[in-house]
Amino acid sequence: MVNTEHNPQLTDQQLLKHFYSDRNKEWLGTLLQRYTLLLLGVCMKYLKNEEQAKDSVQQIFLKVITELEKYKVEYFKSWIYMVAKNHCLMILRERQGKIPAELTDRMTIAAEEDSEKQDLWKADHTLELMQASLKELNAEQQQCVTLFYLNKKSYQEISEMTGYSRSQVKSHIQNGKRNLRILITNKQKEEKRNV
Repeated sequence: MVNTEHNPQLTDQQLLKHFYSDRNKEWLGTLLQRYTLLLLGVCMKYLKNEEQAKDSVQQIFLKVITELEKYKVEYFKSWIYMVAKNHCLMILRERQGKIPAELTDRMTIAAEEDSEKQDLWKADHTLELMQASLKELNAEQQQCVTLFYLNKKSYQEISEMTGYSRSQVKSHIQNGKRNLRILITNKQKEEKRNV
């Protein structure tokens, strides 16, 4: 039994690390508690319905626990935000499908679709920038970043696949991630200048 009550000072990363090492869900409980209000805010923003937002927070918690048992997450806050947003967008899509045509508030749905298309465009565009930037990394960084983030491989698996030591793998991933961020930021600045 882990007493996580005495560990409010642990960072998100430390809580995740404890969970990955002993698989005790109490660590996740402490972590998820921190984000209850953030998730409720995200769900209220998209769903505009308090009961549905509260239900969604519980569903997101279950999804998060399931996902974290399958693979490791580096930046928990931005990751859980995306999980929540995708969950809400899925509900909005389902909601649109179930509303009879005569009751459809066309203005609301048009606004939701526009916002959704914009979000999807931004996500697709960021993905394009990321793919283009990934190609500009050196071979080691490109290989390790791709295996770690896109193929969800652990440091150990990458080490076995590439022949690099664990510390080299970690270094290639950290440097690759930093360089990727710089490349993407520069591309975005360049686009703004050309607009």
